[in-house]
Amino acid sequence: MHEKVLVVEDDAAVSETASLLLERAGLSVSCVSDGTQALDEIGRQTYDLIVLDVMLPSMSGFDVCREVRRTSQVPIIMLTARTDITDVVAGLELGADDYLTKPFEGAELVARARAVLRRRDPLEPPSDAIVAGDLRIDPDAFLVEQRGDKVDLTTTEFRLLVELVRRSGQVLSREILLERVWGYDYLGDSRLVDMAVKRLRDKLGDDPRQPQYITTIRGIGYRFERA
Repeated sequence: MHEKVLVVEDDAAVSETASLLLERAGLSVSCVSDGTQALDEIGRQTYDLIVLDVMLPSMSGFDVCREVRRTSQVPIIMLTARTDITDVVAGLELGADDYLTKPFEGAELVARARAVLRRRDPLEPPSDAIVAGDLRIDPDAFLVEQRGDKVDLTTTEFRLLVELVRRSGQVLSREILLERVWGYDYLGDSRLVDMAVKRLRDKLGDDPRQPQYITTIRGIGYRFERA
């Protein structure tokens, strides 16, 4: 069965181009042109990926992303015509998995979509649950518990946590994390790593000034502290 992608874009030319590119890549694509329609469509059926424009009629892509994240961890790639970094940061802080600025290259859209969809696959190799301090992580069940309470993470946040925990005590550069978690090399942007770490810290209640779990190594990357 082909993986299903919802493209939310009010520019007909951009929507048509994205749809054609993704369909040629073997994906099943549906398109809507505003935020309200997007939420209605997401409520009717399950999608494997959402490609979401920032500037939309009726409600912004940021608002759509916020609403989706209340109930779903479906991967989201934000599209923005703006070059302002605040747009990028705002989308990633709301839980988007990636972003593209318009106009974009067709090959880059397809590559990012494929990379995001690959991250839904089970982590390899399969392993038993990992205990790190008051965290219990079950990679096969896609489950994180903190002192017995479930922690809701997106796929990207979960994979990032597992990657850091499996290498506790090691400093992992942003480039290594982009490759291992996002599946990117030259396509990656270190802001993806920084924003995902920020969201992960927020959900774990980890103060970066006095970290219990994740320490920032200035100019290099991050380290998960040994329990």
